[in-house]
Amino acid sequence: MKTILLHIDHDRAMPARLQVALDLARACNGHITCLQAVSYDVFMPGDFYGSAIAAALPVIKENAEKLRAQTEAALEHEGVPFDWRFEYGVAAQRLIAASPLADIALLGPAETGGDGRGPSALVGDVVLRAGLPVLVVPENAKSFDVGAPMLVAWNGSAESARALRAAVPLLACACEVTLACVTEDAAKTGFDLPSTEGAKYLARHGIACEMVELPRGEGDVAATLLAAAGVRGCGLIAMGAYGHTRLAELVLGGVTRRMLSAPEIPVLLAH
Repeated sequence: MKTILLHIDHDRAMPARLQVALDLARACNGHITCLQAVSYDVFMPGDFYGSAIAAALPVIKENAEKLRAQTEAALEHEGVPFDWRFEYGVAAQRLIAASPLADIALLGPAETGGDGRGPSALVGDVVLRAGLPVLVVPENAKSFDVGAPMLVAWNGSAESARALRAAVPLLACACEVTLACVTEDAAKTGFDLPSTEGAKYLARHGIACEMVELPRGEGDVAATLLAAAGVRGCGLIAMGAYGHTRLAELVLGGVTRRMLSAPEIPVLLAH
């Protein structure tokens, strides 16, 4: 993962995201592309002449410039190559536009100004439309150890297979890899890729893994996966995102939505 696309914003997970980007760049001998998108598309009912927007522009610009100065100052002393892209527009659109020649994008789990809890609409947009893996970094992440154990959530779907494939560069560095299936009582959903196929794919890349079945118990699938990762001391969970439609996840809930509501460790998503 040589080109790391780092979303720059004022959300609470920004310091953690920056540190994880640095650790990942050092481990992969990579380059960080910092993308800061500022949108002035603010709609205020009754503000027909744009007076409120005009008054807010200097503050928005000043805050953006402060964040850039702080982040660049921190990066200058880290010995990691980086470049900066400052663009006007919606963050999701700008990140998607920058994604074709990026290997991975680093985003936070929650929207700017939120309480630190997700899921973020930005994450959903980028995962579904950018065509690259997205690493969601929680605000409590202090570092990213590519040599730590890692867990791949497997349910036999195409999304979980894509997540496994996208995670190979990181899984190759991990000291242990677990391919985890959460067993449920519900009828089979039609997915036809057994975990043995995932294990064979990893073996061809020289990566050994342990295949485990995790009883769901009383918790949901996301809680089961997080508990399994915690017991194994994992530094990463890789999983397919939005196996159901995104609307269904928003209305009914889903593993992706629940996992991003309060992630405890970095989560690599692919669709």
